[in-house]
Amino acid sequence: MLTIEGNIITENGQARRRVEINDSGLISKVTDATGIADIVFKDELIFPGFIDLHVHAREDASHSQEYKEDFTTAGEAAINGGVVAFADMPNNVVSPIDDESYNVKNNLAKKSPVEVLLYAGIGPNTNPLDKNVPYKVFMGHSVGDLFFTTLSDLENSISKYEGQNVSFHCEDPEIMEISKDLPTHEMRRPASAEISAVDFALYLIEKYNIVGKICHCSTIEGIKKIVDAKKRGLKVRVEVTPHHLYFDESMIEENRTKFQVNPPIRQTKENRLALIEMLRAGDIDYLATDHAPHSIEEKEKGISGLTHLDTYGNFVSWLIVVHNFKPEEILKVCSTNPGNFLNIFMENKYGKIQEGYSGSLCMLNLNKPICITQNILKTKCKWSPFLGVTFPGNVVATIINGVIKKNEK
Repeated sequence: MLTIEGNIITENGQARRRVEINDSGLISKVTDATGIADIVFKDELIFPGFIDLHVHAREDASHSQEYKEDFTTAGEAAINGGVVAFADMPNNVVSPIDDESYNVKNNLAKKSPVEVLLYAGIGPNTNPLDKNVPYKVFMGHSVGDLFFTTLSDLENSISKYEGQNVSFHCEDPEIMEISKDLPTHEMRRPASAEISAVDFALYLIEKYNIVGKICHCSTIEGIKKIVDAKKRGLKVRVEVTPHHLYFDESMIEENRTKFQVNPPIRQTKENRLALIEMLRAGDIDYLATDHAPHSIEEKEKGISGLTHLDTYGNFVSWLIVVHNFKPEEILKVCSTNPGNFLNIFMENKYGKIQEGYSGSLCMLNLNKPICITQNILKTKCKWSPFLGVTFPGNVVATIINGVIKKNEK
């Protein structure tokens, strides 16, 4: 059994508590602090481990992209950032689109030092799996070959997934086709493509009774449509990424290739700050990274994707210190809400420091600034959009199922 004491974050704020984790890796008791424990944390904030619902770990049956990431290194990067479980996207060379390919990839995912949930892919000729899994659909072309070229083809496929849990990459393929010859990546994937695609995704969610999630939404207009849909009773949630909260168009002028991502960083500072406020208000449900590791050489050639698993907790400290987020607001979008998503599909329960839940925790020190340098990254690609950035706080310990995996205390 492992016992820890410290400032436990709950939905009502923080309280000094004692947590016992049994040999099965589950929380067996939460009581008042006694001053006696295996580890006593003084000023650190203790969260249920962060959960990232949008990761591209790159490993699949082809083994062709493991030079930039695999499940082992993705898990190590997750621990570095205080992330104790993640959900992996299906746009691989060999995509998990049926029971056989899903099972093969799921066996590979067991190499990860943190728990992994796999999305199954939806393509033009796919069908639902026999098991209960979440699905991901790429409405338009992104990285990989799992995507649609017309909205009518998309609806034909989605109609087979009635009642399923589906996450949508919202960029309208028809608008992107019209814009494909424009001079910049941001212009070729305009805000209108996302807004139009959100409209169509909401239509599909309502018509086919889908439990929906809109991935990495970057436009205020799109999120307002989702908020309105929630009020109408639609079962839909929405993610936002660290890069759409931290960067805006004025900050990437000198190196657009480095910061290329889908959907692009094309918002104004005003849009970026509004996204932060909507996250704080609960209009946005999840902080999900869209961790997409690529080599530096690939980034220089213009491939889309940014890496974030290593820096998840550091970024959270920026939200708390710079933007005055309350720890309980962070708890909701980084632990509890994504934990509720995972718990639909997994045996272990995540997202709360409560009896019966996974003893997987993150300790965040807001008084320990850290500059992001290449040597501290665990991701195999050894690159981050935050290289050279100093964050106000750092993850000083990560516990996975009662085992201390990172301890800088």
